Amino acid sequence: MYKYSLIKNLLSRWTLLAIGSIAVVFAAFLIGGEMAPQTVEARSDGALRTKVHPGELDDYYGFFSGGHSGEIRVLGLPSMRVLKRVPVFNIDSGSGWGITNESKALLGGLYVGDTHHAHGSYKDGTYDGKYLWVNDKANNRVARVRIDYLETDAIISIPHVQGTHGLFPQRYPQTDWLIVNSEFRTPLVNDGRGDIADESKYGGVHTVIDANTMEIICQVMVPTNLDLAATDYQGRYSFATSYNSEGGATISEMLAADRDYLVVFHWARIKKALADGDFKVVDGIKMLDGSPGSDLTLYVPIPKNPHGVNISPDGKYAVASGKVSPTASIIAIDKLEAAFNGELSPADTVIGEPEIGLGPLHTTFDGRGNAYTSLFIDSQVVKWNIQKAIDIYKNPQATDTAVVDRLDVHYQVGHTMASMAETKEADGNFLVSLNKISKDRFLNVGPLKPENDQLVDISGKKMVLLKDEPAYIEPHDCIIVRRDIIEPVVKHRPRMDEHPLATTESSIERDGNKVTVRLTANAPVYGLQKIEVNEKDEVTFIVTNNDEIPDLGHGFAVSDYNVNFVVGPFQTKSVTFIADKPGLHWIYCTNFCHALHLEMRMRLIVKAKA
Repeated sequence: MYKYSLIKNLLSRWTLLAIGSIAVVFAAFLIGGEMAPQTVEARSDGALRTKVHPGELDDYYGFFSGGHSGEIRVLGLPSMRVLKRVPVFNIDSGSGWGITNESKALLGGLYVGDTHHAHGSYKDGTYDGKYLWVNDKANNRVARVRIDYLETDAIISIPHVQGTHGLFPQRYPQTDWLIVNSEFRTPLVNDGRGDIADESKYGGVHTVIDANTMEIICQVMVPTNLDLAATDYQGRYSFATSYNSEGGATISEMLAADRDYLVVFHWARIKKALADGDFKVVDGIKMLDGSPGSDLTLYVPIPKNPHGVNISPDGKYAVASGKVSPTASIIAIDKLEAAFNGELSPADTVIGEPEIGLGPLHTTFDGRGNAYTSLFIDSQVVKWNIQKAIDIYKNPQATDTAVVDRLDVHYQVGHTMASMAETKEADGNFLVSLNKISKDRFLNVGPLKPENDQLVDISGKKMVLLKDEPAYIEPHDCIIVRRDIIEPVVKHRPRMDEHPLATTESSIERDGNKVTVRLTANAPVYGLQKIEVNEKDEVTFIVTNNDEIPDLGHGFAVSDYNVNFVVGPFQTKSVTFIADKPGLHWIYCTNFCHALHLEMRMRLIVKAKA
């Protein structure tokens, strides 16, 4: 035993790993000539980076859009474990979102969502741990999530738009503005009157939202469509790719031009136009004209049908990718002001167009001067050096390449995101490749297959694939945020008085046919054991969890009444329904909270009308 311990201490972890791998191979041949399945540790040294042992915590929070589910997924990285699903535009009977009165008021009767881009609030170019925002492309809404509780606290509808796609917060000096683009061109007043089939009258809209009040500040109307979004690190510009500069309504029309646009919006001039009253009011919204020739916008020509636009962590460059061009375009942000002033052609702000591969979509960064662009058609993530690409662009005779490395991913990658890459503190540790198709990477689960989020180590010269993680349909995009920014902010419980209806004593009040029940929940009992109402009464339950122990949530389900939600410590939630089912209905706790959890219930007695 002593001899083994001595050897173990002398050998490095990696030497033991190599010996173990050889042993696995040798043993496999001894037992039948076939190699046994390898563990994660045996597959590669880099794979050990995904290990988060019992009692340890992940290094990063990953906030992933939920796609068709309408939610935000919270993952731990590098483990890729799903920690929470934050309901936003969907019904979630686990938490009661879409069932409680509070959530119904925010949802406004819409229960379908298509979330694409989740982004956090900023201070001085990095995340401040205060808010997340996410768009709903299907019903043209934007929601805000409080990070301290990881719960949705505001949802607004965006008028005059369809396809609210690109969304991005202001990065400097702090997030006061939030911008969102409309991907689909529509009539400005889309009320069914006039010739609404005349596509020449359609346009796109760049909406500016007050990030604190969640109210619309203004909209900038342009003739093109507006797709993905970004903001700079100086608080001066916002960006929108436009893949339909032709103004087409069919795919062939949208592919006609060899170059489309990166549209840049000048914030100081927008603010001046608002102060000067240089706008018209449409349906109560201040509408500004951002057409070509306006001093509010700059139309930078880039190839072809561009999709993503991302800003390098040093704040110097905007990188846009053309879906139908094998190139990325590098735009020098310090040249934009001269172009706005007419001293420089918009095309002269483009200082690099490296050829990187087929179907480039989105770019992320490692903070060391390298960019990583997703290639949808090639099913690759390509790593390329920004400065090398700029140098090659200056020398048309150059024969070398800016590409540093390529990694095959599985398959058809859309978004790609590196750790802290949308901040000035990009750290170049991990990258997530969000792949649209998994093919044979997972067990067969029927016609609707999972997608595949792959974790990649980008800390070295070569990219190393670490892990596959199945994802429910169309999660789309994510951000990766250091744990030290988020974890200290997230609270175990709210203040008891945060909800205006919170109660520490149970009671029943009747006003005509309206019955209000204030109900406490303390493991393992509700504050009342029986409630009697009449058929057709309108019944409101206001439930407060008076237990303060973290993790001790109480459920509230009413048998046969389509009611189920959970209240965490010191939380209060309410629900209203019509008592239209006479008889006995048990109300019970759905969260296992106590050794006598199954006994935690009460009776709702609905008396039939004579």
